[in-house]
Amino acid sequence: MSRTARPKQLLPLAGKETMLQQTVRRTSGHVGFAPPTIVANTSHAEEIEEQLAAVGVTDAALILEPAARNTAAAIALAALTAPADSLLLVMPSDHVIADVPAFHAAIARAAPVCADGWLVTFGITPDQPDTGFGYIKRGDAIADGVQQVERFVEKPDLETAKAYLASGGYSWNGGIFLFSASTYLQALGELAPEILAAAKASIEAGHSEGSRLYPDRAAFVASPNESIDYAVMEKADKVAVVPVEMAWSDLGSWDALHAIAPRDADDNAHHGEIVAIDTSGCLLRTDGPLIAAVGIKDLIVIATGDAVLILPRGSSQQVKRAVEALKREGHITLDEFTVAKALAKV
Repeated sequence: MSRTARPKQLLPLAGKETMLQQTVRRTSGHVGFAPPTIVANTSHAEEIEEQLAAVGVTDAALILEPAARNTAAAIALAALTAPADSLLLVMPSDHVIADVPAFHAAIARAAPVCADGWLVTFGITPDQPDTGFGYIKRGDAIADGVQQVERFVEKPDLETAKAYLASGGYSWNGGIFLFSASTYLQALGELAPEILAAAKASIEAGHSEGSRLYPDRAAFVASPNESIDYAVMEKADKVAVVPVEMAWSDLGSWDALHAIAPRDADDNAHHGEIVAIDTSGCLLRTDGPLIAAVGIKDLIVIATGDAVLILPRGSSQQVKRAVEALKREGHITLDEFTVAKALAKV
């Protein structure tokens, strides 16, 4: 379902609203939050503006990356255009947070230490020994509900993940951050100066059109392609974590969607026109043709207008093997819906 032309952030995967719309709603209109800044690919600008307007957000600023250079550079663009003393709440727009009040309470706990120059990450309380996430080892308390990060840990094997869960001293690294613009830029300048220099140069040579900022491509592509975790958070001295339970999911797989979706008495999650007979434990989703499932168990079946995916539940990370095969073949399905292309040619 997620294509180059329409990635999952722009899809309604966990409700009627798209992932982007759900994300901006977490802060838009709430006391203490400024209008959002969206950092995104240039090709998605019109759809982003349409989706924001559909939920009443008309004051957002768009920073449109001319090329993908990972999160450290993307956040640098936002920090360079924000007031130096402002706090930046960095939220990936493909997460589900069901308990928004708990999220806001965690932000309130984090804000005072950010004013003292700390870089804060929000640690998701694990509910299972998941091997698909990086972990954060929590250290000493520095404020109420805030602890120093002792170390970041790469995705572990199952036995190690079980040990982390049993110890009670680890959180999942959810990739949500809070810090002042000046603190982030100072840390980036010390730890990854090439990224900061490229971001600065791209803004200086860029141009604006209304609420859109277009950084210069030639300057921006000179930036190293590094995540904020690798470039800054894992190396900086003053890094803190706020543990939070907020019914979070990063929707990184179809299994994750099945876990949070409403399910029937047979543990099936349905979306679209579905007939399920003697079927249990399945995720059945269609945006086009009818799916008739008879006598199947623990499968993921996804149908769009031009493609069907079928794989066992518990193996949804293996979808990348299909993507790799399509890449080798240069298949158009990776980029856009072929049915739509055919209709456009008629």
